[in-house]
Amino acid sequence: MPARDPSRWWSAVQALAGGLLTWTAFPDLGWWWAAPLGTALLMLAMRRDSARWNALLGLVWGAAFFLPLLTWVDVSIGVVPWVALSVAEAGFVALFGAAWSWARRGEAVWRRASLQLLVFTVLWVAVEELRSLWPFGGFPWGRLAFSQADSPLIALARLGGAPLVSAVVVATGAALALAWLAARRFALLPALGRLAVAAALVGGGLLVPMDTRAENGTLMVGAVQGNVSEPGLHAFDNRREVLDNHVAGTYALLDQVAPGDLDLVLWPENGTDIDPQVDAEAAAAIDGAAREVGAPLLVGTIEYPESGGRYNTSLLWEPGTGPVARYSKQHPAPFAEYIPLRDLVRPFSSAVDLVRNDMLPGTEPGVVPLKSERLGRTVVVGDVICFEVAYDPLVRESVREGAEILVVQTNNANFGYSAESTQQLAMSRLRAVESGRATVQVSTVGVSAVISPNGTVAADTGLFTAEQLVARLPLRESLTPATRLGAWPSLVVGALAVAMTVAGAAGAARVRRADRPEAAA
Repeated sequence: MPARDPSRWWSAVQALAGGLLTWTAFPDLGWWWAAPLGTALLMLAMRRDSARWNALLGLVWGAAFFLPLLTWVDVSIGVVPWVALSVAEAGFVALFGAAWSWARRGEAVWRRASLQLLVFTVLWVAVEELRSLWPFGGFPWGRLAFSQADSPLIALARLGGAPLVSAVVVATGAALALAWLAARRFALLPALGRLAVAAALVGGGLLVPMDTRAENGTLMVGAVQGNVSEPGLHAFDNRREVLDNHVAGTYALLDQVAPGDLDLVLWPENGTDIDPQVDAEAAAAIDGAAREVGAPLLVGTIEYPESGGRYNTSLLWEPGTGPVARYSKQHPAPFAEYIPLRDLVRPFSSAVDLVRNDMLPGTEPGVVPLKSERLGRTVVVGDVICFEVAYDPLVRESVREGAEILVVQTNNANFGYSAESTQQLAMSRLRAVESGRATVQVSTVGVSAVISPNGTVAADTGLFTAEQLVARLPLRESLTPATRLGAWPSLVVGALAVAMTVAGAAGAARVRRADRPEAAA
């Protein structure tokens, strides 16, 4: 006998509540345990057999999740882009709902709770990976892994990166949903068994060793958060003031260290929007600060090639010499740093014309070679700029190219007092664990932080303050399993998701609709 379908209105309420609950797992609230509960509600909501209905529920869940998560887009560029981006991302959850409906129709899946858990998990992670790649290079913000910075599950990033952490979050939620359904039928042993599975999944992270020891010496670094006088979209109207703030912050490091104590000083993205390679006054100010503190500076700036466009660039500035190495951002943010389909988008938002000069993608890996006299060798510094921290391949490439520490240079001034900066910090913490590297997130306005290789925040700053951080970072060269595996987990999950969906749809063709029981029963 097929199980009775849940009412549509109650399914919609569950989807809405699930999306909101999952949002609370992310900063600033950071209730990491809410993510499995939110996905459990999504699984419970999607018990009807209709792919169209479950796609609609996915859209509801996604809107309830992404709209509050991405409020910083509204702060930065307006309500229309915020809603459009949120709905577009919710569309991927709708795709997941349809795929889940098709994949579970195969007889093997709807008869076995263990297979339901596996299929639900694989499909979710595959859709996360898809939206991290497409369109326009993808938008990974809101991956469930990024909600687990304070959870035992973050340790799993060392083994399988963000895909594994997301997978365990979803599997935990699926186990809880299946346990609830068993309890409703008074099937005590299956309910307890599924609860045990959920507990084992969460506790598994505690078994992963997290080595934080220096393998190749240490590096003494200072990080400068210069601040801006006006939060929001016009924060950088006074470019000279922002440069002066970061110069002053570099001098202020001498309140904590003596000249020559530091091996490297870190400035954020847009630490100077005046290119010191073409502006003599800016060059003199930066070089004077570098000379005074007795250390090279990693300076975020903007370059304007003669051919047009611009590069978001980080320069390694040696005192008395000038720039000796550089990295240019490889993944400019679409609709923020460059505008694809400008003529099509303009009727919906005039904000596209705020970007008059499109940013160009860099072509080299995010590594900066730092010659250290104290260590007697060249230290490879991994560098990712702003939103690049969300993209697995870019961070992984830096580490594979020899990065011994990671630096995340970012500019959060345009996002006001929203949670954008702390959401980004959660990503940096996961990257530290995934790569086994000490990581420094340095922002123009905060939050800046020093992160140990196990994801622990050793020191941080406030939002919209002028502060400096000094830290001794362990240099590490061993590769974690996640770094060694590279893109293989994503590729395998994607292939499995396609196979499961096709197999389920094909199996459904041989089973009468009336004979298909409630999928999660």
